[in-house]
Amino acid sequence: GRYTIQLKQQIDPALFETGDSTKTTIADWVAGKMPDGAVIGYDPRLHTPQEIKRLAEKGLSLRALAGNPLDAIWADRPEAPASMVESFPAKWAGQSVAEKLDAAAQELAKQGAEAAIITLPDSIAWLLNVRANDIPHIPVALSNAILKNDGTLGWFIAGTRVPDDVRGTFGNRASILPPETLEREIAKFKGAKILVDGRRTSAWFFDLLKAEGIEVIDAKDPVIALKARKNDAEKAAMRAAHIRDGAAVTKFLKWLSEAGASGTLTELDVEAKLESFRREAPEYRDSSFDTIAGYGPNGAIVHYRATRETNARIMPGSLLLVDSGAQYADGTTDITRTVAIGTPTKEMKERFTLVLKGHIALASARFPAGTTGAQLDALARAPLWREGLDFAHGTGHGVGCYLSVHEEAASISPRGHDALEPGMIISNEPGYYEEGAYGIRTENLILVQEDGVCAVTGKQMLSFETLTFAPYDAALIIAEMLDPAEQAWLAAYNRKAAELLGPLLDGATKQWLLNSIR
Repeated sequence: GRYTIQLKQQIDPALFETGDSTKTTIADWVAGKMPDGAVIGYDPRLHTPQEIKRLAEKGLSLRALAGNPLDAIWADRPEAPASMVESFPAKWAGQSVAEKLDAAAQELAKQGAEAAIITLPDSIAWLLNVRANDIPHIPVALSNAILKNDGTLGWFIAGTRVPDDVRGTFGNRASILPPETLEREIAKFKGAKILVDGRRTSAWFFDLLKAEGIEVIDAKDPVIALKARKNDAEKAAMRAAHIRDGAAVTKFLKWLSEAGASGTLTELDVEAKLESFRREAPEYRDSSFDTIAGYGPNGAIVHYRATRETNARIMPGSLLLVDSGAQYADGTTDITRTVAIGTPTKEMKERFTLVLKGHIALASARFPAGTTGAQLDALARAPLWREGLDFAHGTGHGVGCYLSVHEEAASISPRGHDALEPGMIISNEPGYYEEGAYGIRTENLILVQEDGVCAVTGKQMLSFETLTFAPYDAALIIAEMLDPAEQAWLAAYNRKAAELLGPLLDGATKQWLLNSIR
C-alpha cells in the first residue's frame, strides 16, 4: 500500500496500533473500540461536518467541546504564524483582485447564496493576489474570509500583517477585519443563505451558522475551480519557472552522474546539493515540499524523507529516486527523476521502461472534453498492468501557480471523477515500487490545452502540453521496449529540453545534456 511500508518503519508497535484505512475506516475502528453508551468528545474546529457525520452513522454518540483539552495543558505552545503578506504581481496573476472577486461572486449567484465562507488559505491567496509564509513550502496566510455576492470580501487577518501597498491593490473591494470579529460578522447574515464547503470547512462554522439561524448551502468552495483553470499569464509564469527549474535539475543530474557512484554521498547530501542549484536563481523562494531522496529500499517508500537516522549512503548497485520541487516567485514546480547508481539490473531497466511507457502514454493523450481523471489514469497503468504490475498511488494531482504543490483540480487516479478542463496543471507521475529493494517514479507537470474538435461528434478535444524538462536516465531505458510513437515522443522531448535549457547552462553542462539525450 501507499504508506504501509512507512508505518512498519516509523511506528513503535508497542505504543501504536496500525491499520489500513482503505480496508478499515477511522469510523469503523472507533466504533469497534467504544463500549455501549460511550460519548466521544471532539473539537469542532478540527473536524468537518462530513467527518462527524461518518462517525455518527456508526451509532456513536458525539459531543462538541467548547475547548480542546490538549490546548489547556500545552504550556509551551508556539505563537501562531504571522508572516507579512505581499502582493502576487499582476503580470503573473493575470487578473486583478476585482476581476477575481467578480468571477467568484458569479459562482455564488448561481448557487443562490448571499455570501460564502472561505477557509482554504490558497483560495484566499488566489482571490486577493497575495502570498505569505505561514506554512512551510506553501506561500499562504492562515486566515478566513467572507465573500459576498456583490463581489466584496471581508478578510479576517491582523491588519499589521498587510502593508499599505498590498491594501492598495484591493481598491474598495476587500476589507481587513480583526480575526476576533469573525463571529460577529457572521451573525449579520441572519436570515440569509451562506455557502460553506462541508468537505473542507470545520464543523465549528456549521454549528455557529445553525445557532444564528442562517441557512447553509453546503457546496464546493467556488474558488477551487477558478484557481485550477490557469489564465494565460499564469501559464506563461509557470512555463518560465519550469525552464528555470529544469536547468537547476539538469545541473544536479550532471553532478550526480559524476559523484553519485563514489560511495561518499548520502541521501541528505543529495537533497542539499539539489537545493543549492535551485538557490542560484534569484526568483527562488523555497522548496515546494520536503525533498524525497530515496536510495535503494528507501525509494520504495512513496513519501519517504531522509533523516539522520535513515540517511542511507549511496553506493553502486541500486536506484536513487529524487522527487522534489521549488517555489519560485512566478511559479511552482514538482519533478521526479530516478537514476541508476552504477550498473542497473535487467529487471530495474524493464520496470523503469514500463513506467516510462505509461508516462509517455499520458503525456501524449488526446481526449474529448468531459474525460475524467479516472479514465486517463488507465493509460499510465496499462504497460504495467500487461505485466501484472501496478503502483499504489494516484498518477496525477493539481499544482498551483506559486501556491500549493498539491492543489485541488481534477486528479488523475482511480478516484478522479472530475473532468479535466483547459488550463489545469496536473502531475504525470506513474511509478513502480519493489519493497525492500528500490523505487521508480517518473514525473513531469502537464498543462491541459484545447486541441481541435472531434470530426465525428464535433466535441472539443483536449491534450497536454508538458511543462517540465530535464533528461531521463538513458541507462535505465530499454529502447527496444518503446514502440515507434513512444520513441518519437521521447526524441521530441529531448530536443525541446536541449532547446529550452541550453541557454541557461554552462558549456560543460550543456554538452553533458546533449550527450545524455542522444
